[in-house]
Amino acid sequence: MGNPGEEERAELDRIEEVLIALRRVIRATDLHSKHLSKTTGLTAPQILLMQAIRNSEGNTTIGDLAGEVSLSQATVTNIIDRLERRGYVFRERSQQDRRKVHACLTDQGLQVLQEAPMPLQDQFARQFSDLHEWEQTMIIAALQRVAHMMDAQHIDASPVLDVGNLDRHPAVDDDTSAYASALDASRD
Repeated sequence: MGNPGEEERAELDRIEEVLIALRRVIRATDLHSKHLSKTTGLTAPQILLMQAIRNSEGNTTIGDLAGEVSLSQATVTNIIDRLERRGYVFRERSQQDRRKVHACLTDQGLQVLQEAPMPLQDQFARQFSDLHEWEQTMIIAALQRVAHMMDAQHIDASPVLDVGNLDRHPAVDDDTSAYASALDASRD
């Protein structure tokens, strides 16, 4: 049996390694978000939404787009409002059903999208897909456990690697109060 002091130090080293790895993920996400913003003036959610609009060829409703990018319809509407003000998208009523509204890319929006770097989650998804199924399952289980250990399992999240509010619109409940609310709910 090892020395208790050595075992304690080894455990602290492992904790430190986990915290460093978490910090690297957070920093990579933050740095990539800043790079996207600097090079395109867009956020990762804006790029993902523009990709979804391009792929739908203007034949998808706002609600369908929200489902495709795993964001709320309100968030998608806010993002489209911002993209529309910048001249990257426009809304168009469906010819088949006038109650439906479709989002379409402008030529300028298509050009900006073509010049934009690949979103971080696309890079991650490609590498994750190359892993064996057992490796993928282990990563998912470990990350879910880490989220639970950080009292974050009840926080609503979408599969978008970005920092801050996804629509970059000041909300009544900012991320801090949402975190506090989720934390309180988990303790009830």
